[in-house]
Amino acid sequence: MPTRPTLDEIVTDLVAEHADLDTLVTSSSDSDWDLATPADGWSVRDTISHLAYFDEAATQSMTAPDEFRAGLEQVWADPEGFINAAVIRGRAMSVDDVLAWWRSARTELIDAFRAVDPAARMPWYGPDMGAVSFCTARLMETWAHGQDVADALAVRRAATERLRHVAHIGVQTYRFSFVAQGRDVPPVQVRVELKAPNGSTWAWGPEGGADRVTGSAHGFCLLVTQRRHIDDTDVVAEGPVATEWLSIAQAFAGPAGAGRRPGLPAY
Repeated sequence: MPTRPTLDEIVTDLVAEHADLDTLVTSSSDSDWDLATPADGWSVRDTISHLAYFDEAATQSMTAPDEFRAGLEQVWADPEGFINAAVIRGRAMSVDDVLAWWRSARTELIDAFRAVDPAARMPWYGPDMGAVSFCTARLMETWAHGQDVADALAVRRAATERLRHVAHIGVQTYRFSFVAQGRDVPPVQVRVELKAPNGSTWAWGPEGGADRVTGSAHGFCLLVTQRRHIDDTDVVAEGPVATEWLSIAQAFAGPAGAGRRPGLPAY
């Protein structure tokens, strides 16, 4: 993309992403919180608990980085137990308490982002991250898990210009997608051209290459966050490297994801 947004701009969009998901869950009944999402074994309640838990962790990373680093050894000793901790905590709470937990956690997260030095780097579950990338990652996580909630509730969400952040991190994790799969990173740059919700084009990479990715920004974001199989999007790969990348694309940190099965409802 020609320019990258400032941290303040991403924070503003993260607040809006929080608000949209909040409206989605508060418009549903308490029983809806136990509906299954496409994420195996996770309900709407589990998803919101997960977001709250990692918003808290992100706040700690910014405000108490030494404490955050001190806890990493325990995380790597039992990564599955660490991921499940949020789910276990949320299942022991009422719907109102889970919602209050997430609202409190995300408020503290936004306060931390507004106070942090935009040039600072924060520890995370992998390499340290700059503030802009860190905030972009939280927005991506909120949007992606929000899609799980929408799928569980059979709600179609409107695509917004905030997808530019998700698309950008999807492109930036090109190398990581291969590394996460234990594959060699191809010495090839892929051209990505996406139709934005407002009808404009967002583009990354050199023009004229043999490897290209085209389609809607919405479809690409669903693909790189592994919320839809490529067959259920309008995303098209041209060239062997682009084709391989889209088969393993992963915008989120952690082990390689299994992705989604084909045939989920149209987005």
